[in-house]
Amino acid sequence: MPTATFTIEGADFLPKAVLWAESFESACLLHSNAFADPYTAIESILAVGVRDEIVADHTGTFQKIENFKTKHPNDWMFGFFGYDLKNQIEELRTDLPDGLAFPDAYFFIPQILIHFQEKHVLIHAPDGIDIQSIYESICHTSINLKKPILNRPFQKRMSKATYLESFHQLKKHIQRGDIYEVNLCQEFYQTDCFIDPPSVYWHLNTVSPTPFSTFFKFGDQYILSASPERFIAKRGNTLLSQPIKGTAKRGKTTHEDLEIIERLRSDPKEMAENVMIVDLVRNDLTRSAKAGSVTAQRIPQVHTFSQVHQLVSTITCEIDPKVTDLEAIKRVFPAGSMTGAPKVSAMALCDRYEKSKRGVYAGAVGYFSPDGNFDFNVVIRTLLYNRSKRYLSFHTGGAITIDADAENEYAECLLKANAILTALQTKLEN
Repeated sequence: MPTATFTIEGADFLPKAVLWAESFESACLLHSNAFADPYTAIESILAVGVRDEIVADHTGTFQKIENFKTKHPNDWMFGFFGYDLKNQIEELRTDLPDGLAFPDAYFFIPQILIHFQEKHVLIHAPDGIDIQSIYESICHTSINLKKPILNRPFQKRMSKATYLESFHQLKKHIQRGDIYEVNLCQEFYQTDCFIDPPSVYWHLNTVSPTPFSTFFKFGDQYILSASPERFIAKRGNTLLSQPIKGTAKRGKTTHEDLEIIERLRSDPKEMAENVMIVDLVRNDLTRSAKAGSVTAQRIPQVHTFSQVHQLVSTITCEIDPKVTDLEAIKRVFPAGSMTGAPKVSAMALCDRYEKSKRGVYAGAVGYFSPDGNFDFNVVIRTLLYNRSKRYLSFHTGGAITIDADAENEYAECLLKANAILTALQTKLEN
């Protein structure tokens, strides 16, 4: 595919590119916000237009995507896996309200690909498309980011009283030994709602810049994500997952921040949550690993973001060469940090006590690249929007363990909502 490199000046080319991408039927921006770790492969990348696509629902989704990927061995491929694909992996069923109506999975092969590298962009486009005109079209796009103000609060799918009752019921399951950790999530939503998705995404990214930020458009459906969490990635022969479990609010001063970080590192409850999920992910990765190759960080790292501090662990393995990319993803899906343990029992209980379908929330968005690598986030801290239905939604959740306190966990759910509410300049209903 022909490629050209252009120098960019100023900080407005990327938001212009997002606004320009809105005119395409499908688009995906994966934006690292200059966060980097040893496994970072892409600073930022924007894919637009559709050469080929697959919408998968109901049955055989992973195999359908495997076949689609095999059909395009030398192409970039972008898309998402919805959380409820769990029902195709395990004997589970979800009969909960779903105002968004996203498919279980969607992937596309883009027409145009834009790599952002410091002060340069590399634009890839097929023969017949003038690359210079693409660059000039983006440069000439006017920055018209509408201030995303919602004139009413988000409704709660689960009242505080209902959340506390669900919490206590799940705590009883833990005390009986049915599970030892579970991630209870709740939805906040608006009906008959109109937003400008590029503007909302860019304001969210400004309020809460994160390493796995995503703007994804598929027809009238949008994923506007400030996710801090990597679900699963492949680098050469290495598979890795970086679950987040353990959250604390930011301090008002540097000194207070340092004190909060130290308390988070030494908090028995937060550390226990992290250890349980690391064990779960390590077990999941073992199913795709060469024998004896799974390793995990002994001590989780504290990562600091605009709104919160979080405990992040890294688990790696050498992939068994007989295991395909889609098999490896299926064997760890969905992210253990969003389920609990044992995984299947925890997911079944979430379906019983939660009040809405998770859909894309707690699923994954990312890419497969021509060099054989892939990278997917966990869809958290994310607005989901169906423009034709005028339905806007986000979820938050938190882990329940034997030592968890209901009021504290509810407060953590609200803390995780702060960035979205701030970006939209609104609040939750009382």
